[in-house]
Parts: sequence; C-alpha cells; structure tokens
Amino acid sequence: MSFAALPQTGDDSPWRPPAGWTEVASLRAASPAETDALARRLAEATGPGDTLLLSGALGAGKTHFARAFIRHALGPDGAGEDIPSPSFTLVQTYDTPGGEVWHADLYRLGGPGEVIELGLDIAMEEARCLVEWPERMAPDWPERAALLRIEADPGGEEEARRVTLWTAPGNPLGSRLAAAMGDGA
Repeated sequence: MSFAALPQTGDDSPWRPPAGWTEVASLRAASPAETDALARRLAEATGPGDTLLLSGALGAGKTHFARAFIRHALGPDGAGEDIPSPSFTLVQTYDTPGGEVWHADLYRLGGPGEVIELGLDIAMEEARCLVEWPERMAPDWPERAALLRIEADPGGEEEARRVTLWTAPGNPLGSRLAAAMGDGA
C-alpha cells in the first residue's frame, strides 16, 4: 500500500489539502436530505478496495454522511438500520450485498501505527472504507483513497454543507466519485 503525507492541523489551524492532491469536484448540499442523496450516489460509485476519507470539523456531518452511505450499501433492509458512531469502538463493520464496509473514526487514535493494529490497512485493500478524522493517520494514508472535505456552507444556512472532493492526480476513484457528485448535484 502506498501512502501520502497529510499535515496534521489543530482545530484553530486552517485546513489544507494533502500535498499534490487536487480538488476534483465540489457541491453544496442544502439539507441533510441532499447530503443523504449524495452519500447514496457515492455508495453506488464505490466497491471493494475503495476508501473515502471524511474530513471536517466536529459536527460538520461526517458521521451523518457515513450513516447514509452505509444504510444504502446495506440494501433495502438498511433504511431502518441503527448505525452507531464508531467514536469509542474506533471501527464498525457491516456485511453488505456489495461486500464489507468498514466505518472508522480515528479521532481517538494515538498514532498512525494504530491503523495497522485495527486492521484498517488490510480493510482499505479489500473492503469499502469510510474513515473519519483521517488526519490522525498522518503521515500514512492511502494515495488510492479520495478525501471528502465536509464543511458548513459559507452561505450561513445552518444545515447546508459544502462537500469538496480531493484526490491524487490520476486516481480512478476520484473520477468515479466526481461523476457521481455531478449526477443530481
């Protein structure tokens, strides 16, 4: 697995993308329902071995996005499924018709080496992975992944979000996700 460095920033530091990565797509989700629709489209565009790094401030909507993604991946019976936050367990896994989905929250991670202890490095090769707080993996995170930066919309509407997709140049996952973001955006 190959990794790229992501600078760690505190809550008071401005966020910046990983060195060499570029913005591939961006959209405004005006409501939680629009965020859910985006998550469903991106769930359809991913498969085993795809990793979405979910970055954003506390309360930005990372877990909301992940829950909608997982419910869709679970299929018709997933709509009512309880999807707990992995804040304390660090990882939750789900068996879906399209393969296993891992949902990780790395906020409490002590260091990048713990990614290996969790088995997340192997999961990123074999399952669909949603990783909240990917900055905690720095400097070791997968170049094959795509990063979704979720932020409160600068327009000031409380529930609106700006979702921006970043990837390394030539990343095929980025192309698939950008196309899915453009559908219905």
